[in-house]
Amino acid sequence: MEPVLSPPPPRPVVRLRPKAEARAIRHGFPWVYADELVLDRRTAGLAPGALAVLEDAERRPLGLVTVNPVSKIVARMLDRDPEAGVDEAWFAARLARALAMRARLYAAPFYRLVHAEADGLPGVVIDRFGEVAVVQPNAAWAEAHLGALVAALAAVTGVTTVIKNGAGRARGLEGLPEEMAVVLGAAPAGPLPVPMNGATYMADLMGGQKTGLFYDQRENHAFAARLARGAKVLDVFTHVGGFALAALAGGAASALAVDSSAGALALAEAGARASGHAERFETRSGDAFAVLEALGTEGARFDLVICDPPAFAPAKPALEAGLRAYERLARLAAPLVSPGGYLVLCSCSHAADLSAFRNASARGIGRGGRRGQVIWTGFAGPDHPVLPQLAESSYLKALAFRLDG
Repeated sequence: MEPVLSPPPPRPVVRLRPKAEARAIRHGFPWVYADELVLDRRTAGLAPGALAVLEDAERRPLGLVTVNPVSKIVARMLDRDPEAGVDEAWFAARLARALAMRARLYAAPFYRLVHAEADGLPGVVIDRFGEVAVVQPNAAWAEAHLGALVAALAAVTGVTTVIKNGAGRARGLEGLPEEMAVVLGAAPAGPLPVPMNGATYMADLMGGQKTGLFYDQRENHAFAARLARGAKVLDVFTHVGGFALAALAGGAASALAVDSSAGALALAEAGARASGHAERFETRSGDAFAVLEALGTEGARFDLVICDPPAFAPAKPALEAGLRAYERLARLAAPLVSPGGYLVLCSCSHAADLSAFRNASARGIGRGGRRGQVIWTGFAGPDHPVLPQLAESSYLKALAFRLDG
């Protein structure tokens, strides 16, 4: 006689406050903030990453959420079906959908496979490097379900190695510890070569920044490479070669790459050698602002200058200081551009919208004694899709200016 299985216990229910905007949730906004949820003793006692049914103030179900009482984002929408099961099959369906788009866009398996909320996996970032994937589980629910996520990832994509990169500010906000681990397969023996825009980048998946390489600038690299034909190029905040290697692949006469990290510059040099451009590639280590000032004092001039800094305004409290930093960067970089040359300025600060960033950049160019026209406005590539309801998913801006004499 088959044993009778008892049904699983009902999921806990969490409820929006009467003044919370349930309509935004129904229209696709994926987050509930702490001041929008009824945080009674029962809700506050839920374990970080617990699954719950979200209801509006009239007790109508809105969907399945994950709850983290210690986070300012107290609930994240997982599924419109409040009865959905979050298991390997559920992950596989979302990963297969994400993979289908990337496979259509890119001939080789080097891209961002999952871009968090925009791909239906809130707080989860996955970058793919051929047979290796790097997962950033930046939300408590993803940490709790990491086993099912990794199993589905291997089944759907065929990757043989999965690295968990548990570092960064986002995990701290979720109350999660920093941790780096190989959760499937074996760690790469060294940096991996990554083909992109005709260049070869070397990605340190175990010790580099974020997942080891920034795929988001791919389209902007390609545009800058068009400007770089025959040009003398300066790439500031180059990381592992960034714009410089793409410019050399596009026919630049030379490229000087600047970064404060000796390790990143070593990877950039390895990428230049792998790309066959070592003889036209130089590096300079130091603080970017100090190097720009020194180059100005030396009278250096370049046909194309690119500045791709880290986020100066990662959150709203840092916005004003961040905009001043972008303005200063433009002020120091503009005088280094030869008459009729080009200046590319980038921001990955989601707190600074395009208008604010463009205005700060234009002010800096003016204070640097130059005038210019915007010829290109770029964003993250299509493997970093934007959730229209979530402004934070659209963070990267790139502006190309043609400067006058």
